[in-house]
Amino acid sequence: MTLSNPVDRELVKQYLIDLQGKVVETIEIVDGTNFLNDTWQRKEGGGGTTCIMEKGNIFERAGVGFSHVIGSKLPKSATDAHPEVANRRWEAMGVSLVFHPDNPFIPTIHMNIRFFIASKDGEEDIWWFGGGMDLTPYYGFLEDVTHFHQTIKNAIDPFGAELYKKFKDQCDDYFYLKHREEPRGVGGIFFDDYNTDSFFGSFELIKAVGDNLLNAYLPIVQKRKKNSFSEKQKDFQLYRRSRYVEFNLLQDRGTLFGIQSKGRVESILMSMPPMVKWSYDWSPDSGSEEEKLYKEFLVRKNWIAN
Repeated sequence: MTLSNPVDRELVKQYLIDLQGKVVETIEIVDGTNFLNDTWQRKEGGGGTTCIMEKGNIFERAGVGFSHVIGSKLPKSATDAHPEVANRRWEAMGVSLVFHPDNPFIPTIHMNIRFFIASKDGEEDIWWFGGGMDLTPYYGFLEDVTHFHQTIKNAIDPFGAELYKKFKDQCDDYFYLKHREEPRGVGGIFFDDYNTDSFFGSFELIKAVGDNLLNAYLPIVQKRKKNSFSEKQKDFQLYRRSRYVEFNLLQDRGTLFGIQSKGRVESILMSMPPMVKWSYDWSPDSGSEEEKLYKEFLVRKNWIAN
């Protein structure tokens, strides 16, 4: 980028820290349980704060992590995709969160927004933003999925009418379990390498995503949190959570980058659900709500009118 397009690292960092604090404070009010705040330092440079709630009134586990890590040499997972940043100093900062509810009628949500910058003396910085959010229901409600997607679309439409469809398609592609040949959930948006506008214009898009997380998710939580559920329905939720684990360990680029860059393992793996179940060659009963999830929700489709 040109020198007339300055990059303000501290502005991004402060926004991310403030966003983490806002989300944590709101979820504590909603759940009635406090987060544990775990601040850590990374030996190679940087650090962060992991906020974790376990065995809450609504959330079996909720994690909201902020990290700002610094290094002199990027791991292979990064340079394979971006050979132009090899042999540069780098910084990566972001907020990542996952909420795993106890009630199987409330979906799991994941969100990540991040900023990456690579520097070299005498040369201009290379930078980009990335992120997104996606929803993973265990029992499908069309109005919940529609609300989630419409909220996201409304948030990013001011930055380009084409972005929602583009980012939604990228999300559907990314959160797809290739070995299972099925989507992880009902998608959302996903993007990386975003620097098509000025730095400040790109930053505003990231803020629009982060600022609308609670608007997209909390109305669903409030609507479903009092739904009673059976042991069979809880069992199905645990079975479906296994897909979450498989994706994170086998395909997720963020997990791979964190491990290869010698990040803090506890914070990298906070996204894992606390209880999971694998069942051999399981299939849903014909006509059941579990079968409905597979046939009507774990499919690639347009959830709202574009």
